[in-house]
Amino acid sequence: MNAEVLILMGSDSDLPVMEESAKILKEFGIGFEMHISSAHRSPKRTSELASGAVSRGIKVVIAGAGMAAHLAGVVAAETILPVIAVPLPGGALNGVDALYAMVQMPGGIPVATMAIGKAGAKNAGLFAVQILSVSDPELSARFEKYKSSLSAEVAEKDAALQKRLLQ
Repeated sequence: MNAEVLILMGSDSDLPVMEESAKILKEFGIGFEMHISSAHRSPKRTSELASGAVSRGIKVVIAGAGMAAHLAGVVAAETILPVIAVPLPGGALNGVDALYAMVQMPGGIPVATMAIGKAGAKNAGLFAVQILSVSDPELSARFEKYKSSLSAEVAEKDAALQKRLLQ
């Protein structure tokens, strides 16, 4: 399976969160690369991964980082691909600093930013699926089915609640 999504994280300690993106991509059968590369500690490696992404067939980048959170912005500066940022919890501000860093990108360097932590990483995976769905009708149909399953799950949970309330 060819990789269409590049998942980057600044440290191996970010893996438990960023695996949520990978789980979603696997669920939809989307190939991905996953690498550790720090905007600060390995800037040349980060630049090479980002600038060479298009030639490797990558179509979307997901970048997770904490604290100063420059990874997504650095990647966005190095590629024409859409970049989805995941602020990671931790540090003195528990991810709020990362969130602010990601949503305050200067004009001309767009970065889509998700929620802090695992929910954000899951949504980053789903957002990548949505982006890829635009040009893939089969993937779009699978995504639509996924969205319907969310609604059905809520209805099932409500039915169970109603049954419990009547007891």
